[in-house]
Amino acid sequence: MKPSRVLVFDSGLGGLSVAGCIRRTLPALELVYLADNARFPYGDQAEETVVEHSVKLMERTLAVYPADMVVVACNTASTVVLPELRQRIALPVVGVVPAIKPAAQLSDNRCLGLLATPATIRRPYLDQLVADYAADCQLTRIGHPQLVRWIEQWVGGAELPLAQLDQALAPFRNAEVDTVVLGCTHYPLISEALRSLLPTVRYWVDSGDAIARRVAYLLDMAPTAEQSVLAQPLVAALFTGAVPTGVECFMAGLDLADGPFVADWQPESA
Repeated sequence: MKPSRVLVFDSGLGGLSVAGCIRRTLPALELVYLADNARFPYGDQAEETVVEHSVKLMERTLAVYPADMVVVACNTASTVVLPELRQRIALPVVGVVPAIKPAAQLSDNRCLGLLATPATIRRPYLDQLVADYAADCQLTRIGHPQLVRWIEQWVGGAELPLAQLDQALAPFRNAEVDTVVLGCTHYPLISEALRSLLPTVRYWVDSGDAIARRVAYLLDMAPTAEQSVLAQPLVAALFTGAVPTGVECFMAGLDLADGPFVADWQPESA
């Protein structure tokens, strides 16, 4: 029986945190990773531009690499492209939203921190999530403009600027948050560094595991223990720009390094 396949899409490397969760949860699943890194980051662009280009790119990629589902593993893209994407492709689509609801359920002192991109913390949908699920909580928002770039460089072998990161996280210390929401898929990639800089934070919450469970549900796939393990899960890693330095080694650590790594991916000039 042919294995199910999921296209995981992001503007850069943040979606690897989600792809890794999917791989651990669903080891019998094939994955295609698509990064629009030629236009990274999406938060610097107009919403109309992001929608028009990314939806077309996913459509044309699916024509070359057919899949059973699309995971938009990018918080910025998820806030703007999902309605259009769901209208134009006849596949289930799973997006990412900041995990405000589970964070509010975990917090003991009702002080939450949200670490996200500037674009994410400005979205009206975030205010609605807070109103719906965390109205009794104090939410401290940090929308750092450089953190995703630091992480992209770190995957390629650069050092994280820990002193600058430590300074950026100061509002969480001042607010005595006990729960932090990682509101960008890049951020779980440096969870170890974040935990070391904020040792008093009790709970760290991201969307990766929830997305993996949602994929399992929609594809009607059994839990990990009941699945065979696909030896070569990565069908391809596609980048609209250059293949980032170090990414093959990094993906090998996620058990996702067997497929071809393709640079300058532009199917039919998407």
